[in-house]
Amino acid sequence: MPAPVLTGPQYLGEGLKLVLSPGLRLFVLLPLTINLVLFIGIISVAMQQFGGWVDTFMPTLPTWLAFLEYLLWPLFVVLVLLMVFFTFTLLATIIAAPFNGFLAEKVETVVRGEDVSPPFSWRELIAMVPRTLGREMRKLGYFLPRALGLLILSFIPVVNLIAAPLWVLFGIWMMAIQYIDYPADNNKMSWQDMLAWLREKRWQSLGFGGATYLALLVPGLNVLMMPAAVAGATLFWVRERG
Repeated sequence: MPAPVLTGPQYLGEGLKLVLSPGLRLFVLLPLTINLVLFIGIISVAMQQFGGWVDTFMPTLPTWLAFLEYLLWPLFVVLVLLMVFFTFTLLATIIAAPFNGFLAEKVETVVRGEDVSPPFSWRELIAMVPRTLGREMRKLGYFLPRALGLLILSFIPVVNLIAAPLWVLFGIWMMAIQYIDYPADNNKMSWQDMLAWLREKRWQSLGFGGATYLALLVPGLNVLMMPAAVAGATLFWVRERG
């Protein structure tokens, strides 16, 4: 049996195979199209503003420490990249939330062997919009105070050296929360119960979140990996819940 932390990447890989299967491709097209348009827009803005953002976060050093700028610059490039990644992920998941919840529902149907090719229903999709958007606002309420704290750390000289690693760790945890919440919400598990369950499955959750985080950092691939993450999280839910 693989170590708990290694099961996460397996779920993501299996999720990718699932969303590429004929029975589920239709449910992937809508969130995939939305994510692609959003990705192109954010990358266009980031390419124009990237240098200015890095300069904004770079600390002002005295002349005798100027040589450290060459060492610090890559760190703050990574910091800006992480912030761009978080922005894209946040906007994409809010906009695509009803589609992702719908996809998770259909993936669970297939995984449980109830229907290998579930029907598409606009009425069913639209009915999920209020609930899924409400849940996204709950995630946003969890994310923003913690992200704000990390952002403040990013502006404090010396302390900001640990900001990038903390962003990575927080991002991994948020990826687990973001995607596993779709099947949890579909199965009427409350927000607090879902968080408690993820903490019980801490290593599995971090393994899945870490694999998802890395996959979503790859430009182009991240657009396809979002629906794969939804499917992988649903597999996580079905198998880890027993």
